[in-house]
Amino acid sequence: MARTLVLAVAALVAAAPALAQTVTVETARGSAEVPVAPDTLVVFDVAAMDTLDALGATAAGAPDQVTLDYLQDFAANAEVVGTLFEPDFEAVNALAPDLVVAGGRSAAQVDALAQVAPTIDMTIPGDDLVGTALARLDAYGALLGREVEAGAIRAEIEAQLAQARAAVEGRGTALVVLTNGPKISAYGAGSRFGWLHTDLGLPQAVEGLSVDSHGEAIGFELIRDANPDWLIVIDRAAAIGDEGARAAETLDNALVAETTAWREGQVIYLPAAESYVAGGGVQALGRNLDRLLEAFGPAS
Repeated sequence: MARTLVLAVAALVAAAPALAQTVTVETARGSAEVPVAPDTLVVFDVAAMDTLDALGATAAGAPDQVTLDYLQDFAANAEVVGTLFEPDFEAVNALAPDLVVAGGRSAAQVDALAQVAPTIDMTIPGDDLVGTALARLDAYGALLGREVEAGAIRAEIEAQLAQARAAVEGRGTALVVLTNGPKISAYGAGSRFGWLHTDLGLPQAVEGLSVDSHGEAIGFELIRDANPDWLIVIDRAAAIGDEGARAAETLDNALVAETTAWREGQVIYLPAAESYVAGGGVQALGRNLDRLLEAFGPAS
């Protein structure tokens, strides 16, 4: 009996380090203790899927209708566990995940998901998209035990940011707009697309725009009167696969045609889904920076 007891204690001691394999990461709700390299991961946030995919992670569960082309393999290899807005709690429970990553459009479900499995809220705020995106990259690197890979991706993004800052310097003002069929909203510093101004140093053609997540509804007259040197466009309808007028069609009118941006061919259509659906994912951020660098050209 004594030998059996010794063996049992030895087994528990040997298992203790494995049980203690956790790491503290920063989330939208503060610090959280999470398991390192979770065996079963469920993801309810597209920006999180983007960055986790960049790090080579896979998920056991993901929401339905992940439309971004580069995330198709990530989603196809996961069980469908509801939608971004409405998780299938029974499906999540059946997977018995070690960790659920939620945020953004699924943030309202974090508390309910936490009743099923350990859940973290990795929402990326619009007023600091780039800084938080890189912080999330670091957190996922630590969570997965892939800090080296995360560091390499961070270095690539930071290099792109530096190149973009140099490319836009002294090139004039910009107005960031989102089209939704025939409707237009404008976004400035502090908004979900405000990083284009705050992190790149692009001067705003219009100051004091609303920082609401839906932007500030505007008409074509405001675009004409602002007369931006650059017009940066996100097409919401294209991003979510809706029918209706595309951004190029909506903006092709006499008032917008009076602007320097239109006359000089300085209208930049950012990758729609990456900007609107996956904003804050490192792959989405990289694709947006590539488009900007292509449009502005090398630094003068």
